[in-house]
Amino acid sequence: MTLHADAQAVLAAWKGPDVVQDELRSTYLAHLASHPDAMLRTCHPDHLTASALVVSHDHLAAVLTLHPVFGRWLQTGGHCEPADTTLAGAALREAHEETGIADVAIDPVPVLLSRHEVPCGPLRPAHHLDVQFVAVAAADARLVMSEESLDLAWFALDDPPEPTDQSVRDLIAAASSRLRGTPSP
Repeated sequence: MTLHADAQAVLAAWKGPDVVQDELRSTYLAHLASHPDAMLRTCHPDHLTASALVVSHDHLAAVLTLHPVFGRWLQTGGHCEPADTTLAGAALREAHEETGIADVAIDPVPVLLSRHEVPCGPLRPAHHLDVQFVAVAAADARLVMSEESLDLAWFALDDPPEPTDQSVRDLIAAASSRLRGTPSP
């Protein structure tokens, strides 16, 4: 299965938590249907991306990265690569690259979708159609900051840092809800 086909299957099977999320899901599916290259950063002005909120083994904290372009604390994530075969795999790859944590388990079912404007490509406005996942790090997880970050740190789920934005707070709430009742590794 191709990454494009995986994205279509994942989004077709996913039920959003509310009407707004279901509308975004429909938008993403329409984009996939009309753009064979929808998964690649060369698809302009919009393309799908994958991200993951990496949560501690005890579900009390999350890793956030201080993004150099946006100047805000964000979850890990970014563009899909030609070698990626699944959306969850792309999000997991990004989590590994941006946090340095080797042992991370990802839930393959998206938590939320986020369509946000980005300074990406030659056409404006351009958007990332982000598919967001939650992942859990092993108890012995150690952070290693990549060149893609200005800073990288753990933050209590109930106390995200500033500056951040509502999309990150929404993702934290959705991930916390998904993990509620899930036993720690």
